[in-house]
Amino acid sequence: MAGREAVKRAVQQVRPILSVDREEARKRALNLYKAWYRQIPYIVMDYDIPMSVEQCRDKLREEFVKHRSVTDIRVIDMLVIKGQMELKESVEIWKQKGHIMRYWKESQDPKPTDFLSKFIQGVN
Repeated sequence: MAGREAVKRAVQQVRPILSVDREEARKRALNLYKAWYRQIPYIVMDYDIPMSVEQCRDKLREEFVKHRSVTDIRVIDMLVIKGQMELKESVEIWKQKGHIMRYWKESQDPKPTDFLSKFIQGVN
């Protein structure tokens, strides 16, 4: 009996953060994408980023596609909240240029894998 009660408690519905269903979470994610897409030209101009607007929009798409497989509504809501915070910080110029450029670090500079490449780049 105690095992059944534990299973019932574990299977209970969790309280949603923002969205009630997947469609609402999807709409929130699309609205966030559109907001970022509209703000990218201003962010490039304000931070004087050495990237074109199209490169920034490609990076935006890459970041959203990276999380395409997420299906849990609560995780989607948390990602949307974090994305809104990042957008607010970027638009209000609370970030520095280095914070913005960090988005390109992983995709531009693949980490060396063999000993000689690590040695030449000074990576431990």
